[in-house]
Amino acid sequence: MSTASSLSGPTRDHLDWPFFEERHHRYAAQVDAFAKSGVMASIDHADVDAACRKLVKSLGEAGLLTAATGSSDSEPLIDSRMVCLARETLAWHDGLADFAFAMQGLGTGAIGVSGSPELRSAVLPKVRSGDWLAAFALSERDAGSDVAAMSCAARLEGDHYILDGEKTWISNGGIADVYTVFARTGEAPGTRGISAFVVFADDPGFSIAERIEVIAPHPLATIHFDNCRIPASRRLGAPGEGFKIAMRTLDIFRASVAAASLGFARRALDESLAHVRARPMFGATLADLQLTQAALGDMATGIDAAALLTYRAAWRRDVQRLPTTREAAMAKMTATETAQSVIDRAVQLFGGRGVRSGEITEKLYREIRALRIYEGATEVQKLIVARELLKT
Repeated sequence: MSTASSLSGPTRDHLDWPFFEERHHRYAAQVDAFAKSGVMASIDHADVDAACRKLVKSLGEAGLLTAATGSSDSEPLIDSRMVCLARETLAWHDGLADFAFAMQGLGTGAIGVSGSPELRSAVLPKVRSGDWLAAFALSERDAGSDVAAMSCAARLEGDHYILDGEKTWISNGGIADVYTVFARTGEAPGTRGISAFVVFADDPGFSIAERIEVIAPHPLATIHFDNCRIPASRRLGAPGEGFKIAMRTLDIFRASVAAASLGFARRALDESLAHVRARPMFGATLADLQLTQAALGDMATGIDAAALLTYRAAWRRDVQRLPTTREAAMAKMTATETAQSVIDRAVQLFGGRGVRSGEITEKLYREIRALRIYEGATEVQKLIVARELLKT
């Protein structure tokens, strides 16, 4: 979120909460130091592809991608609290940097969960170092929230699978070196007949059908498979386990979407506080008006409530080793919706300046909107919470 501002970085009061250990404090400080090092300021955000490549490489060289990919190929355990802290911090500074970090984890999470030792050792070190970019290919034109409607298919021929079909809304599409792809293999109806595969960008039959432009620019594409032949050894897990693997991966990273939302919301609040203190209004400042103070109170309380849900979900997964499907859904839903409200309030406080192209509030307004949709829209999160409740 590169922009001229007198603010140096996010506040760290919530690190005193009992969810965190000393290593989380150290890691958060490392991420913040990286963000302030000048790397982001030197990146040309107008060239999104090049910017993402440079950000990923810089994050890898700084050793920060181990949080997203795990530090060991043999057992790549991911600390959800570190991922969340990284995304919150990076989002405060720069939305594209948050995206670059997150996709290295989401794109390889299934490989860490279900990949063979050979696949892990072939892929994870390159992604962790920032030499390779990763992507997660689940969505289709008619199969987003309804994964069971997937039509992209893979058939087994000897010791190879042949993939045919398309995936769309694929982040890092067009620039990724490795893709985790989910395709219908037909072992059973619905989600039980889906398997997961690793596809490399240079595999014959793989191509980019379309690049997609969105309001907060980042690499997105529709990818196409035409008789794409890959070794059966690149299947992740057993046949028909793809949906389960996808959901396990999303459960790891869904809380981190909430954390990125927190970063955007905290930046909006910090910018708002600086603005209202300086803005003259009716012989005083904007901060002296009770309506302004009420808005700030709502913004701060919403952020803290969302943060508690977010880090509760991450702590439950890391420490209690318990399922977090419901908790992550609650966190993602609450944090993204709260951040949208907080940023909208910030735009209102900035007045006409708030919607001027290039202003921090305008950038934040564009950045936050997609987070209410991807990795499960708010409406889907409500259904997930209800479903989990009805199980008990």
